[in-house]
Amino acid sequence: MRILHRYIGFFLAGIMAVYAISGIVLIFRDTNFLKKETRVEKKIEPGVKETELGKMIGIRDLKVTRTEGAIVYFPEGTYNSSTGVANYTSKQLPFVLNKLTQLHKASTKKPLFFLNVFFGASLLFFVISSFWMFMPKTAIFRKGLWFTMARVILTLILIFV
Repeated sequence: MRILHRYIGFFLAGIMAVYAISGIVLIFRDTNFLKKETRVEKKIEPGVKETELGKMIGIRDLKVTRTEGAIVYFPEGTYNSSTGVANYTSKQLPFVLNKLTQLHKASTKKPLFFLNVFFGASLLFFVISSFWMFMPKTAIFRKGLWFTMARVILTLILIFV
């Protein structure tokens, strides 16, 4: 079990680093941390209703501030309802970090979702195999069980509080 644990751990070290980094970045997804600003000009169909505009240009929770004639103003930019041209500012993570977070958020609609399933199963193997690293009658094994129990309690507190 130790040998499997060791070599599978070496094999998965890179992807574990990817998930650790992207997980930390995802914590700040509702802020502008590490994001860079880009100007976007997008042509969509003219006459889109204010309630549908956010979906069309990809801005979640878009709030229209005012409308003057055919121009619709919102904090990120403007939309001309007669021409269908939207000019706005988009804030996105740098290319590499964006790719890492997209991998982290993969679903069954993504072609490589099976890699996420494999990685999750591998992490579960690490959890289970760690209990076979030491003989059950040793002091270090008993101490490990205390740490495991503390972590389970802390996890339950984090989930239910």
